[in-house]
Amino acid sequence: MYSEPMMALARQDHTPGEVGSGDGLASVFRRQADERFEPGAAVFWEGDAAAHLFQIIEGVLRVYKIIGDGRRVITGFLYPGDLVGLSQRRCYLYTAEAVTRVKLRRVSRSRFDEEVNGSPTLRPELFARLSDEMEAAQDQMVLLARKSAEERVASFLLTIARRASAHPNGQSPIELPMTRLDMADYLGLTIETVSRIMTRLTSRGVISASGRHAIVVRQPLKLEILAGQGDDSAHDPIAVAYSRQAVWPN
Repeated sequence: MYSEPMMALARQDHTPGEVGSGDGLASVFRRQADERFEPGAAVFWEGDAAAHLFQIIEGVLRVYKIIGDGRRVITGFLYPGDLVGLSQRRCYLYTAEAVTRVKLRRVSRSRFDEEVNGSPTLRPELFARLSDEMEAAQDQMVLLARKSAEERVASFLLTIARRASAHPNGQSPIELPMTRLDMADYLGLTIETVSRIMTRLTSRGVISASGRHAIVVRQPLKLEILAGQGDDSAHDPIAVAYSRQAVWPN
């Protein structure tokens, strides 16, 4: 069914009720064997039967769709602890592909449903995770429909910092394992626009490079203002002027 070779996963049965004793939904995956994927390998393809759910243990996945004219639209990046395929029932609506080396675990849809239905402590977490997916989808619609190119890039950097549990305080490097093309396909921009904005943020001292795949946020308040999240931006003429200078057209 999967068009990309995948490591076989041996089912390790256990008594229903063992899971959900403190680890939440992640406990459903605890006894499953690890599977590893190299960068660029697909975990599953859009249109495949949604027979399994996955928990990311290490690495980063990108999920994307191919639209009618052949363009790739990245709808999200997934990190350790994320569960993949929660809202998919009959078939996967996107392709999940490794950005870095990835380690994950999988369970069958039928087993996952059995565990959740048999545990009142897991059902609220499942609902919360599905609500988070809906909120993230709404945020993405706002990002693409209403934000300028500069705001999109700044918002993306802030989101990555939060997802990576980094604190953009001018000290902690933030890993950006995805390419500029990945960023462009996620933000609905061209790669040239993304590169220009990243260069502009660097030249202004808002961010700085930290190795090949990481940045440091030097001016977190200014980055928040550029992302449209700064509370005082509308009342700060210097910040407003900076924001107008930094916006690049699509």
